[in-house]
Amino acid sequence: MTLHLPDSQGGLRAYEPRTEPFAPTPGTPLTSRTVFSAAHVVADPFADTSPDSPAAVDWDATLAFRRHLWAHGLGVAEAMDTAQRGMGLDWAGAAELIRRSAAEARAVGGRIACGVGTDQITGRSTDRIDGGSLDGIRAAYEKQLAVVEESGAQAILMASRALAATARGPEDYLEVYGHLLRQAADPVILHWLGPMFDPALEGYWGSADLDAATDTFLEVIAAHPDKVDGVKISLLDAQREIDLRRRLPRGVRCYTGDDFHYPELIAGDEQGHSHALLGIFDPLGPLAAEAVRVLDTGDVKGFRALLDPTVGLSRHLFQAPTRFYKTGVVFLAWLAGHQSHFTMVGGLQSARSLPHLARAYELADGLGLFPDPKLAEERMRNLLSLYGVNR
Repeated sequence: MTLHLPDSQGGLRAYEPRTEPFAPTPGTPLTSRTVFSAAHVVADPFADTSPDSPAAVDWDATLAFRRHLWAHGLGVAEAMDTAQRGMGLDWAGAAELIRRSAAEARAVGGRIACGVGTDQITGRSTDRIDGGSLDGIRAAYEKQLAVVEESGAQAILMASRALAATARGPEDYLEVYGHLLRQAADPVILHWLGPMFDPALEGYWGSADLDAATDTFLEVIAAHPDKVDGVKISLLDAQREIDLRRRLPRGVRCYTGDDFHYPELIAGDEQGHSHALLGIFDPLGPLAAEAVRVLDTGDVKGFRALLDPTVGLSRHLFQAPTRFYKTGVVFLAWLAGHQSHFTMVGGLQSARSLPHLARAYELADGLGLFPDPKLAEERMRNLLSLYGVNR
């Protein structure tokens, strides 16, 4: 039945929803690439909270979504930016999420890596940094690293807003990260998150010059290659990722975090390839896993044929201001039936416009991402009605 979707010009356009979903082959383990999906959290819609309140999480629905990702052979990157770290989910909530998800991973045999940051000394993104000393930053990192290691998960050392605000230059990054890597019990993933995802991270690694910042980043790795499993690069710059990838020490993986160029980066070239740790794989999970299984057979063209058409949706969700991509991710999870509502911690469901959401629905439906297209259509129709679109 025809839907009338609003566009960015204030008009309506007719759209005929898809009737059959994409049907992936049930999962065998992925072999040619290590693939993590960053995963969103499901808010408790009945909690009496405000945007400034601690996050109220629906734990059953949140863990069910992680089981969905594991069932398709994907690893889960937990308590990362996609889970609204620093944008609704504070450290207390993140610590609980890490413990619960790591226990669930053990129960089902799923792979999990969890974010380690310093957000217990950082308020919301508009707040002043509290206690911004290198000693305090090291201590905050150490506390979170202990929580992740005690849970049995792999650690992802995330970029720190507090460190970005406090560091005097590259030497402070070398000191803090060197200290943490010496302490880590097992190899970690280092995450370089660009300012398009978090403006507070401008100038990370001690310089706004990306060439100089890259040199410092690689110096951290070169000093401790045995403690670095891999690096996640989230700069939305494919050539920079390729250049950096080629300079990594042997045995250190590059995990693409580039939600604009992931098919070509995962496919790779004659000099290597990227693995994946991506927020876009939250809505793309089954399709992305199917594409990597095709790649496992050596069929690069088949892999690209499946994954290339998804880039339009990803670029739409991650369009500027990029940090609000999470709203589209949760919206698609609701349409796909992974949760019963479209609310988010911190009230972030309001961060994208109705025309943006309508286009996200159209692109996702065209890819067959909704297991029950009729349910997705009904929910989209209900949202349109709520906004006053009654045709």
